[in-house]
Amino acid sequence: MELSMPPPQIYVEKTLAIIKPDIVDKEEEIQDIILRSGFTIVQGHPSVPALSAVSHASNLDWRSVSRMRRKLHLSPEHCSNFYVEQYGKMFFPNLTAYMSSGPLVVMILARYNAISYWKELLGPSNSLVAKETHPDSLRAIYGTDELRNALHGSNDFAAAEREIRFMFPAVIVEPIPVGQAAKDYLNLYVTPTLLKGLTELCKQKPADPFVEELLSMRT
Repeated sequence: MELSMPPPQIYVEKTLAIIKPDIVDKEEEIQDIILRSGFTIVQGHPSVPALSAVSHASNLDWRSVSRMRRKLHLSPEHCSNFYVEQYGKMFFPNLTAYMSSGPLVVMILARYNAISYWKELLGPSNSLVAKETHPDSLRAIYGTDELRNALHGSNDFAAAEREIRFMFPAVIVEPIPVGQAAKDYLNLYVTPTLLKGLTELCKQKPADPFVEELLSMRT
């Protein structure tokens, strides 16, 4: 008797990225760097923010919402809520004023170890330090000083979960799986399908140089 097993799921770590107001004109350039660095700008179900939290609803780029990337202009209150963990620090008023000074772009990025890789790509939070110690980092290239450091990245998994839900309330952030779950999925679902497809290719023997090379690698 065969036992039916529910398909295991593979989860990819996600992090929140923000292109801050003073460099929003560099969006395409930065997105190109993000994609070339192995990240995916997550596809998913669109989520619309509460308009009461957004000071300039007309600045929302509705065409881009379905790609888990949004361009919006936050109110000071919205910024205060997002950076609630920094509340009470001396730079907090300047931070909320800076982040609400113009449109910004928020994105969900995904890849293996997305949080740590994105932080590494960003460099030190102080752009002046980044220019000295990590001159090739994004904050060194695009940032100005400690406050205007160009980009934001979630600090850890808990922060990523909170920040993604804040900006994209409909998104579900799943836990990272153990390695065995991925292996089980590959063994149960991917490998049999791949073998079946390759077997059919061997039978058909299509006259395509790429396919012939693929089949020769298998044999």
